[in-house]
Amino acid sequence: MHGPNNGPNPGIKHPIPMHSRVGFLKSLVTADNIEVGDFTYYDDPDGPDLFQTKCVLHHYPFIGDKLIIGKFCAIAEGARFIMNGANHAMSGFSTYPFNIFGHGWEEGFDPETWHRELRGDTVVGNDVWIGMEALILPGVQIGDGAIAAAKAVVTHDVPPYAIVAGNPAKMVKRRFDQRTIDRLLAVAWWDWPVDKIGRNLNAIRGADIAALEAAA
Repeated sequence: MHGPNNGPNPGIKHPIPMHSRVGFLKSLVTADNIEVGDFTYYDDPDGPDLFQTKCVLHHYPFIGDKLIIGKFCAIAEGARFIMNGANHAMSGFSTYPFNIFGHGWEEGFDPETWHRELRGDTVVGNDVWIGMEALILPGVQIGDGAIAAAKAVVTHDVPPYAIVAGNPAKMVKRRFDQRTIDRLLAVAWWDWPVDKIGRNLNAIRGADIAALEAAA
């Protein structure tokens, strides 16, 4: 049921009437190796339906890595997630992938030299804002409430409620002091029932941590 406090249906592909460039990804993504939480959206004038092929690159099922994105994330146009399939073996003198072209070049290739470059799952927390054309590299973990600025190249993990920018991305600042961040993570409003979120939007989008805790 979607009553007055329940907000839009998270299963709707295009939740904003007459604005089809915005889509809730949970209903648009079909790949088994991508998980997306409720209300996370992608905004693209070419249509959010292209997210899976346009924004998630080198993501091959046989590798086994996952892209996991939490709830209430905002992903801007042109953001890219580079997955582990893009990695090359770097233990030898050349990084060229001779083996994939066959015709004898596959002989003697040790798959372990490539497996050593795998970085694991890419994980984006809840309430994360990823700016236009940001690039997220394999295995990166972005904490709850963080922001990756436009065109940021995120090569390392991002702490909760941090803002990162640049190439390579570096932390510009934390959005709040550490005590407030700890309290926000303890509240974890994104895990509340959707009707409770709807009733407490002023606390969630406000800046009074005590009010948010009182609503929890």
